[in-house]
Amino acid sequence: MRNWIQCACLVALVVLVREDACAEVLRDVVYGTAGGEELRLDVRIPQGRPPYPVAVLVHGGGWGSGDKGGADKPGSGADITPWFAPLEEAGVLAFSINYRLAPAHRWPACFEDVQTAIRWVKTHAAEYGGDPERIALFGHSAGGHLAFLAAVQATEDTRVQAAVGFAPVTDFEQDLPIRGGLSVALQNLHGRPKEPTAEALAILRETSPVNHVRPGLPPFLIVHGDADRTVPLEQSRQFLDRLAVAGVRGDLVVLRGAPHRLTEWDVHDASWSTKVVAWLRAVWGQETETRTEVSR
Repeated sequence: MRNWIQCACLVALVVLVREDACAEVLRDVVYGTAGGEELRLDVRIPQGRPPYPVAVLVHGGGWGSGDKGGADKPGSGADITPWFAPLEEAGVLAFSINYRLAPAHRWPACFEDVQTAIRWVKTHAAEYGGDPERIALFGHSAGGHLAFLAAVQATEDTRVQAAVGFAPVTDFEQDLPIRGGLSVALQNLHGRPKEPTAEALAILRETSPVNHVRPGLPPFLIVHGDADRTVPLEQSRQFLDRLAVAGVRGDLVVLRGAPHRLTEWDVHDASWSTKVVAWLRAVWGQETETRTEVSR
């Protein structure tokens, strides 16, 4: 792991803090620039002996809110803080990223930023003790969409070894009839009206991860509550069916009675994070395959 003097020379703003005496957190490391803005991430370095497996964390928030530090406001449905402690305890080096948000930045700004972050992590992970050959993408909701789209459309410079989606958006067309057209979030993201015009439908199809599944992809894990009223569980089932046809491993953990918010999942199944870590260790070859408890 690089020393603090080197870090100060390489990034505009780095703050070193200790959290729960378990992890060192480097905040606001610049991973790129785009649209006149600096793109920043937080590095969460676990205790233990490197090299560490790596996770790239992509927050949700409807492509228009959310924050790499956990949440942009108290009580936010995009709060990803439930990821932090389990990854630290499992010895995973985590890079939690911010990206440009809609409607100030339309598609594909957020997706391009995620791809930039993946390239940066693959190049710099070893400097923080990480193993660039064991990288997983994490994404919740809209962040799950971005992570999964990056995984299914990966090229050599953005290829990773696993992708984990938490109630991820995988098919924009699936719930159009329920919503009566494009949601406000999608209107802001793409600059299109609510009415699903032919042009809008073409954009939604092109940006839906389910339409880009192909053989040779890394393993996918999805964790989804069956009481989710924001992203239908059916999207996850259909995505896994498409993976199966392509011969790609896909596993699903269904949380009975759980809603969309990560912060409410422990009430319904306190073991969900343990299942995620066990699955990652298996696909990274850190332990004997025990097959994560899944349900379809």
